[in-house]
Amino acid sequence: MRPWTRIECAELVEEAGDNIRAERIDSSEANQLYDALLREFRSGEEASSADIEPSVHVESVYAGATNISGPPLTDSYHFGQTVINNFGRPYEQGFNSVSGFSGWSTTGRFAIYTRGEYQHSPPSPGYSGSVQNLIAALDGTPLQPANGIPATNQFRLLDTYVAANLAGWDLAFGKQSLWCGPAQGSALLFSDNAEPIYMFRASRIAPFTLPWILHWLGPMKWDLFFGKLSGNVYPPRPLIHGEKISFKPTRNLELGFSRTVEMGGVGRPLTLGHLALSYFSLTSPTNETPNTDPGKRTGGFDLTYRVPFVRDWLTFYLDSLADDDPSPLANPRRAGINPGLYLTRFPKIPKLDLRVEGVNTNTPSSSAGGHFIYFDTFYRQLYTNKNNLIGSWIGREGQGIQAWSEYWFSPRSTLQFGYRHAKVASDFIPRGETLNDGSVKANWWVHKDLCVSAFVQYEKWLAPVLAPTMQSNWTSSIQISFQPHGFDLPAHSPRRQRTAELADQDGKE
Repeated sequence: MRPWTRIECAELVEEAGDNIRAERIDSSEANQLYDALLREFRSGEEASSADIEPSVHVESVYAGATNISGPPLTDSYHFGQTVINNFGRPYEQGFNSVSGFSGWSTTGRFAIYTRGEYQHSPPSPGYSGSVQNLIAALDGTPLQPANGIPATNQFRLLDTYVAANLAGWDLAFGKQSLWCGPAQGSALLFSDNAEPIYMFRASRIAPFTLPWILHWLGPMKWDLFFGKLSGNVYPPRPLIHGEKISFKPTRNLELGFSRTVEMGGVGRPLTLGHLALSYFSLTSPTNETPNTDPGKRTGGFDLTYRVPFVRDWLTFYLDSLADDDPSPLANPRRAGINPGLYLTRFPKIPKLDLRVEGVNTNTPSSSAGGHFIYFDTFYRQLYTNKNNLIGSWIGREGQGIQAWSEYWFSPRSTLQFGYRHAKVASDFIPRGETLNDGSVKANWWVHKDLCVSAFVQYEKWLAPVLAPTMQSNWTSSIQISFQPHGFDLPAHSPRRQRTAELADQDGKE
């Protein structure tokens, strides 16, 4: 579950260094990556001493512009998205922009992290009356007027929270984003596809091992959160909580079990009994009523496995989601799945990698009319925050594939080529829907503190209910990011610098 705290990252770097020395790894690529990470995190010691002096760190200042020529897709709950996993930032055809900053402050065991930005997107004509009729029929919601969408000009706080490092746990409260899955392009239970939600999160800083024969389960880690979803109307103000436990029985295998419950909201009482029911119920009550409803429960299972004989080259991973079952393992035919393969390098081309992932929420035994995964008869905007899915971009009754190949000029400067394909079932969206896009993305560090990112994507989509013919668009963006390393306020001593580098807060990639 990402994001990781800086302490977790520092411990991973320390473990990687131990492995490099123990196995006498002689790889210039591995050593370059290790040295870059070591410079970033410095040490594996926890910054948990209560007498650490206060410090303030500016993490980044950035500005970006995106232009979309041609009609984009902007509705993840029905028709899909042209721009995915972008923290719910608004975008429409025309000129879009963001400019923002991030940073943190620490004192002893406590930290404050903030990331804020100003967002602009142009107006849009919105959906026609016939499309609004279709959406009302699909979701079972009141018909909405066919109004245009006004321009967006707003300041938004993204990841912004207070955190404390206590007894090996990172406790944080505020707006936070999560990524609950091993895949890079999609996470079925929780992703960066929507704006961060207000939550309380408790996360183990370092894995632990159970005593007795349970030590065969290997190192274990827990993550828990409880938060609220915004922008929902049917019903308003729902709550969501989730738990994940992962363990690593061998050096090549990692397993994770997770669960989320959407509960509460107008029309559902919130008592200690209902709260306990949402955490511990495994079956559905007969003749369910608002008083006996445990909430909309969703189970998850994921694994990561380094393939035998090519363990340093190839990794297989799987993310899965179960709707109304305790786990995807209980009924695989009803589960949404997201498998993937990661090839770390090509023979003779060590700086080139490849990642391929598939995703499917059109399950063979239960999907019908979009009324299964990411849908509930009471929570009619299930799994959305401010109208964006917090799960996978594939949405309801979709099938898709993603592929990326990335060339690493250095540990931070890269050039990536990507492809994405998606289909939506015709029993959900009449006459179905198809999307294809190809992209090129470059991240280039022109200085140790200055990064320039550029992105170009060409997309073609066909959705007869939206437009009778094939549509296409070009999305091009550029962003400049200044990330001053070691810039602390006030003027710092070496002790303050070390504190900031190991501050227990969630730095985003």
